[in-house]
Amino acid sequence: MSEDHSTEKDRAERTTAEEIVPAGDALAAPPSGTYRLQLRGTSEGRFGFADAAALAPYLASLGVSHVYLSPVLRAAPGSTHGYDVVDHSRLSEELGGPEAFGAMATRFRAHGLRVLVDVVPNHMAIPEPRELNLPLADVLEAGRGSTFAKWFDIDWDAGGGRVVLPGEGEPNYRRFFDISGLIGLRQEDPEVFKRTHGLLLGLVEQGLVDGLRIDHPDGLADPRGYLRRLAEAAPDRWLLVEKITEGEERLPPDWPCAGTTGYDSLGMIGGLFVDPAGEKPLTDYYVSLTGNPAEFEDVEREARLHAATHGLKPEMDRLLRVLHRVVGERRPGLERALVELLVAMPVYRAYVVPGEDAPQQAVDVISDAADRASAHLPEEAHADLETVVDLALGRGERTDAEFIVRFQQTSAPLAAKGVEDTAFYRWNRMAALNEVGGAPGRFSVSPEDFHAHCIRLARDWPLTMTTLSTHDTKREEDVRAWLSVLAELPGEWAEAVDRWRTWGSTPSPLEPDLEYLLWQTLVGAWPITRPRLEEFLTKAMREAKTRTSWVEQDADYEEAVLAYARDVLADADLITDMTSFVAKLAPYARVNTLGQKLVQLAMPGVPDVYQGCELTGLALVDPDNRRPVDYGRRREHLARLDTGRQPKEVDDEKLLVTSRTLRLRRAHPQWFGPGSRHEPVAARGPAADHLVGFARGDAVALATRLPVGLERRGGWGGTRVDVRHQGWRDALTGCTHMGPILDAGRVFEHLPVALLVPREIDR
Repeated sequence: MSEDHSTEKDRAERTTAEEIVPAGDALAAPPSGTYRLQLRGTSEGRFGFADAAALAPYLASLGVSHVYLSPVLRAAPGSTHGYDVVDHSRLSEELGGPEAFGAMATRFRAHGLRVLVDVVPNHMAIPEPRELNLPLADVLEAGRGSTFAKWFDIDWDAGGGRVVLPGEGEPNYRRFFDISGLIGLRQEDPEVFKRTHGLLLGLVEQGLVDGLRIDHPDGLADPRGYLRRLAEAAPDRWLLVEKITEGEERLPPDWPCAGTTGYDSLGMIGGLFVDPAGEKPLTDYYVSLTGNPAEFEDVEREARLHAATHGLKPEMDRLLRVLHRVVGERRPGLERALVELLVAMPVYRAYVVPGEDAPQQAVDVISDAADRASAHLPEEAHADLETVVDLALGRGERTDAEFIVRFQQTSAPLAAKGVEDTAFYRWNRMAALNEVGGAPGRFSVSPEDFHAHCIRLARDWPLTMTTLSTHDTKREEDVRAWLSVLAELPGEWAEAVDRWRTWGSTPSPLEPDLEYLLWQTLVGAWPITRPRLEEFLTKAMREAKTRTSWVEQDADYEEAVLAYARDVLADADLITDMTSFVAKLAPYARVNTLGQKLVQLAMPGVPDVYQGCELTGLALVDPDNRRPVDYGRRREHLARLDTGRQPKEVDDEKLLVTSRTLRLRRAHPQWFGPGSRHEPVAARGPAADHLVGFARGDAVALATRLPVGLERRGGWGGTRVDVRHQGWRDALTGCTHMGPILDAGRVFEHLPVALLVPREIDR
C-alpha cells in the first residue's frame, strides 16, 4: 500500500539545516562521499585553490564529506592537469601557493569538509627550461655522479652514460606509458620516497590533508612496499589507489589501503543497465557494417602487439636486454616468447616481489598468459616461453630481481596503451562499454553479478571509492546512459545508421569503425558543437593508429574525416532526422541516468561525484571532460530544490538524487559505512527483471532498469517489491508507503528511482 500526502511545504520542512550542513563531529566520521575538482593554473580556464575554497558552502550542502583535488604540487609551466610535477617541495604557485592552500583547507574544515589529494609518485616532468626540475637538471649535468642519479629509473649503459632526452633518440629511461616528457621515479629508494613525499606528509600531519589518492601504482617497482611506507608515514589516513582491475582480478589483500578509485564498480553499474538481448543483433550489425571481428580479443591482441613494437619499444628493448643478460645468450625464441607473454597478460600486471614466493594470484595470471601465448608460438619456442615464465615468477635457479620488477613495470603500460588507448578506438561495437577498467567483450551485467560485487565490497573494501565519471573516462556517465538504450532498440538503431550513412551523395571517407563511432558519439553526446566533435574525432582516429596517429599523422585523411563531420552537422535535414531519433531515446535515457546514479551513490563504497556530474554529464574524453563547470547554475538548482519545489527537468532530478542520497549517507554512516551490509531486495511479478533494489542499513534503494522492455510489456503490471518492514518515506519525493510489500507502479509513480527511509526518522 502506498500513500502520497506530502506537499511542497512538507518537503521543504524536511530539508532542514541539519540535513544540509554536516554535524559538528563530521570531521571524525568515516568518508561518505567525495567531489572531484580539476585544478588548473593556466590563464584559460583557471581554477585554483581560492576558486575551490569558494565552493565550500555548495559542496557541504550537496552532501559530500571530502573534496577530492587533482595534484597540488608545482607542475610544468602551462600544465592543465598537474600530473607533470617538477618540484615536490612546493605547492603550485599557479594554483595559489601555500597561503591559498591553507586558506582553502581551513574554509573546507569550517564547513565540515575534508581534503583528499591526488599523489603522483611514479614520475616527474622533463620541463622547459630543465632547471625547473632541479634533481633532473643535476642528473643531466653530472650524469651517474649526480647525488640525484638514484632518483630516476635510467638505463645508463643504453645511453652511453647519459640521459637520452626527447628528440635525441630512443629514450633510455622508464617513462609514464609512452610519454617521453615524463621520467620514472624510483620510489623503492627510501630517500626518494622521503624527498618526494615530505611536503604532502607535512600537510597530512598539520591536518590540512585527510586522505591520499595514489596515481598509477602499477608503475612502481613495489606497490605494496610503497603503500606500506606511506601507511606508516600517514597512519589512519584514507589511502586509495588508482588500480584498474580486470575480470575476476582482485586488489591484493595485503595492500594497506582502503581500496581503488572505483573503475571496477563503474563497469558493474553500467552493465546493469544494458539489455543482454541486444548483444547478438548489435554484434551482427557491427560485423556486417565494419567487417571487424565479432570478438574483442583479436583486436586487443593486435593492438597490444602494436604498442609493444611501436610506442613502448624502448621499454621492451630494455626488458629484452635484461632477459639476455640473465639467460646468458641471445636466442630469437626468447624475444618472441617475451613479447607474446606480455601481449597475452589478462590484467595490468602480476605482483611478484623479489625474494618472496609468488602469490597464487600472480601464478594464475602469468600461467593463464602463458597458455594463451603458447598458441601463437611455434613448438620450438615453448621452452623459451617456460624460461620467461619462470623468470617472471622468480622460480628456479636463475632468479633475477631486475627482471621480475621490470617485467611487471612493462606489462602495465602495455595494457594501458594497447587496450584502453588503442583497441578501444578500433572496436566500437558498443562504445558505452569501451571505458577505463571496462571490458568491451562483456556486454552486460546481471543483477546477481552486480549484487555479488557489492556484497564483496561491503565485506572486504567498505571504504573503496565508486565512480561513474573521472577525468580519464572516455565519455561521461550520461553519454553511456543514452548509448545503453541502443541495446534495447537494435533494429531501430541499425535502420537509423543506415539512413544517415547514405543520406548524402558523397560516400564516407572514414574507416568503418570510426564512422560507426561517429554516429554513436552524435547520439550519445547530442547536442554537440563542431569544435568538440572535431577534437574528439581527431583524438579517436589518432589513438586507433590505423590510418593516422600522434606520431605519424596523415593530414589528408584527417582533414577528410573532419570535413565529413562538418558536412553532417551542416545538413539540416539529416540533423533534423537525427534529433528526432535522439528525442525518442530521451525518456529511456532519463531512466538510465537516474538509475545508475542512485545505484552508484547508495551501493557499498564511498561514491565520488566528478565535477559537474551532479547535473547531466555529456562530455567526451579529455580535454572535453575537463572544461570549466558552471557552479552558479548548480547552486541555483540546488537552492530551488531545497525550498521544496518540484524538479523541472532531468538535471533537477539528477541533482535531487545526488544531494538527497549524499546527505543521507553523511547523516547515517551506520547504514552505509564500514560494518554495514548490502542486502538484495526481491521483486516479484511480470516485470521483476526491470527492478534492481538493495537495502543499506535501514534504507532501501530501488531503481528501474531496461525501460524500453518495461514499456513494451505494458508497465509494472502488478509487480511488487518486498521492503521487509512497514512505514516508509521516499527521501527523493516525500511520498509515503506502508509496506512491507509495495506496488512497483506506485513506488515509481513520480521518478524511476526511489530511496526509502523509515518514516520515524522524519523530522
